[in-house]
Amino acid sequence: MNFLTHLGTYVLTLRGMFSKPENTKMYWKEFMQQCSDIGVGSLPIVVIISVFLGAVTTIQTAYQLVTPLVPQTTIAIITRDSIMLELSPTVISLVLAGVVGSKMASELGNMRISEQIDALEIMGINSRGYLIGPKILAAILVIPCLVTLSIVLAIFGGRLAGGLSGIISTQTYDRGLIEGFSPFNVGFALIKAYTFSFLISSISSYYGYNVKGGSLEIGKASTSAVVVSCILILFADYILAALLL
Repeated sequence: MNFLTHLGTYVLTLRGMFSKPENTKMYWKEFMQQCSDIGVGSLPIVVIISVFLGAVTTIQTAYQLVTPLVPQTTIAIITRDSIMLELSPTVISLVLAGVVGSKMASELGNMRISEQIDALEIMGINSRGYLIGPKILAAILVIPCLVTLSIVLAIFGGRLAGGLSGIISTQTYDRGLIEGFSPFNVGFALIKAYTFSFLISSISSYYGYNVKGGSLEIGKASTSAVVVSCILILFADYILAALLL
């Protein structure tokens, strides 16, 4: 029953944000602010994680392929496909669930207990549409861009690590990146990125918007938002892999 209650409230919260904007300029300003917070605020951690993710993947792949019967281009092929299909979309989304999701939940939770949301409703503003809608739209726009950037940086990080360590030359690595490339892998990565971005933003907004109590409940809501987002990201990852691959 507790699960059904949460599910019903979640659906009603999302349904309530669909309405004609009272002030389009105000909504647009909030949307751009959320794009900046999610994109610029998360950029440093995405860059650092992506470069080292590609470097470690390349080194560990080379460690496994110790036989001379396997061409060295296979290292680049495995690194490329692993990063596109799984590592960048999933790992970056899990990190953003902690960075972005907790911030969204805390921000909305603070507005709830300080009665700012009630004040918006009294003024005739659809608080769900104004506070939740721009967050979800901004996440759907920005997070796939961050995932795409992560894929590029991770592949570059693998190329850099392979060349500096002498495991694989940059020319061989570049040949492996082209060999057997499937454009579907890029599309699959973007499908996962869009799905995960919606889960992160909507679940975090739900927990923050429906906080009841005081400051202690804000912390609990932020923790619940991150935990539930991560679990659903992993579950959606399995479902998408089973359906599309």
